[in-house]
Amino acid sequence: MAFTVGEKKGDTISEPNVVPLCDILLVLLIIFMIMTPLIKAGVDVDLPAALNTVGMDENPEVILAIKQDGSLFLNQEPITQENLQLMVEEAFMTATDKKLYLRADGNLEYGKIIDIAMILQEAGVEIVGIITEVRAEGEVSR
Repeated sequence: MAFTVGEKKGDTISEPNVVPLCDILLVLLIIFMIMTPLIKAGVDVDLPAALNTVGMDENPEVILAIKQDGSLFLNQEPITQENLQLMVEEAFMTATDKKLYLRADGNLEYGKIIDIAMILQEAGVEIVGIITEVRAEGEVSR
């Protein structure tokens, strides 16, 4: 049997219980903290390191990723080299910023990059930004 001290019988507590709400918010915060870096990463590519880098746009609209095996991804969607020109042209029709960012694997053959660059030129791409990792002063490049 429970009783309260200092309150009259029949008084109701009008304060909301916020403990379950706080629990839910903390769980959501943890989920977002874990998922945000995974979503932003994009296609898994081993980027080359560069000493002199320039900052890029916060949310680039057109990103072409090339894995070491030569597979292509335009805005994280897999494409083939045969339809690359068409897909880039379509992406630039809706893009407000007419820059293409290249996210290529550091171990990719140089000839493959040249082939892709020729296709991009035929698609009308004028500005290509190369995404790299920042290299420290004393670090040796691959």
